[in-house]
Amino acid sequence: DAKGERFIAISDKGGWFTGRIAYRGKEMTGLEDVEASPMLGPDGKPITARGWYDTESIALDGSLVYVGLERVNQVLRFDFAKGFTRAPGEVVPLPPAARKLPFNKGLEALVMVPKGFTLAGTLIAISERGLDAGGNIIGFLIGGKTRGKSDGQFGVRRTENFDISDAVLLASGDLFLLERKFSLLGGVGIRIRRIPLTSVAPGAVIDGPAIFHADLGNEIDNMEGIDAHVTEEGDTVLTLVSDDNFSMIQRNLLMQFTLVE
Repeated sequence: DAKGERFIAISDKGGWFTGRIAYRGKEMTGLEDVEASPMLGPDGKPITARGWYDTESIALDGSLVYVGLERVNQVLRFDFAKGFTRAPGEVVPLPPAARKLPFNKGLEALVMVPKGFTLAGTLIAISERGLDAGGNIIGFLIGGKTRGKSDGQFGVRRTENFDISDAVLLASGDLFLLERKFSLLGGVGIRIRRIPLTSVAPGAVIDGPAIFHADLGNEIDNMEGIDAHVTEEGDTVLTLVSDDNFSMIQRNLLMQFTLVE
């Protein structure tokens, strides 16, 4: 939320995880009011009953919550005003090309563009590593004023073998892409790239400078989620969360960083 306290998260296994971050001053001290519940499909049953899971991306638009399912390349929309996490999801129509993204490299990041921007009302959906003919990561602009314009497809320049893991839009109009890479030799690496939202358009290939790099020497893990809020003092705080892949040698980490301009 706007205070960086209440959160909505999802697990790979089609579940909601909600609660509140407790602070002592600016320091996170724990989680409170935590609840977990299954994500429900259009039929009111858990989405796992139809073999849908691998819920990888999330975006909020008021009471509406959009969730991307990677392996089946679907997006569900939930109205939390109708039962909070007990609300059933409805399927969001996607461009045909989105349904053809590679298995386990599909939709990995969702961002809803709010009022005040040219792309207001547009859902930005970016794949993990679905590549176009030029080797760029495939993304889509869904709904909004881009409807019907070449399916709203655009590209993200892929460099240094990094894949997309999440994204967040700042009030400044900067789109921050959280990216990661893994190799048995080099381990895990993450970075954050800053891209102006004004460069995002159907047919465009977007790129921008990296403002953050980290690896296992920096106490990170498989960071897959990013969000942002602004403190009362005017500082922009980025919150990152990791996915432990249900592995005993990985960790779920919640980390916060203050953006220094």
